[in-house]
Amino acid sequence: MLKILIIVVVVLLLISLGASLVFLLIDQGKTDSKRTVYALGARVTFAVILILLVIYGLYTGELGNSVPWQR
Repeated sequence: MLKILIIVVVVLLLISLGASLVFLLIDQGKTDSKRTVYALGARVTFAVILILLVIYGLYTGELGNSVPWQR
């Protein structure tokens, strides 16, 4: 369940990044438009949520940090 949540947040992060790029290109020269700022704010929020999910997963043991060369 946690891995699915992480994948969903990563997809939302990428969508927000793409939306902010589109808004930046569309709203060039418009000083009253704040769509780019809001989209980048959403991206920061999704990044914080992603970091918290990974920390929670590592803390609870649902996510592991194993490498094949260390057995």
